[in-house]
Amino acid sequence: MFTKTEGFLTAISHTNKKLQEIYFETATNELCRICGKESETIQHVTAACEQLAPTEYVKRHDGLAKIIHKKLAEAAELIDDKSPYYKYTPANVLENENFKLYWNHSILTDKTMPFNRPDITFMNKKTKDTFMIDIAVPNTHYLAKTITDKQNKYQELANEICAI
Repeated sequence: MFTKTEGFLTAISHTNKKLQEIYFETATNELCRICGKESETIQHVTAACEQLAPTEYVKRHDGLAKIIHKKLAEAAELIDDKSPYYKYTPANVLENENFKLYWNHSILTDKTMPFNRPDITFMNKKTKDTFMIDIAVPNTHYLAKTITDKQNKYQELANEICAI
């Protein structure tokens, strides 16, 4: 290796180390630059910042839900759309003789339910199976709690659907 090349690579290495030190020192010692309430950590920015929740987290949630909806619709032969997932716009209701697929649709029941609007509802008409799919994109720190919360949230609705 030439001396100039070695010197150049060493300078780059030192610069990168200094930038990392500056970034991590800033990120761990200061409050979130978006909400200003909590420490700016990866966990906070990706899943807990209240300023990002109504916009960025919703986009991430809906993007994932659209992919799942598209795959279910294709598997049940409800659509033959071959467009990429990022251009897909789910229909509120898709139906054929075997399946029914709802997107963000309230489920009507005999009694009033506090939570009756799962992200996706997939019904197999032949076997009379209904799948309520509620999407969550939690950070690993909140995974177990999110699973329990979602199951508890829709348990009453699931019981009511079985009764119907």
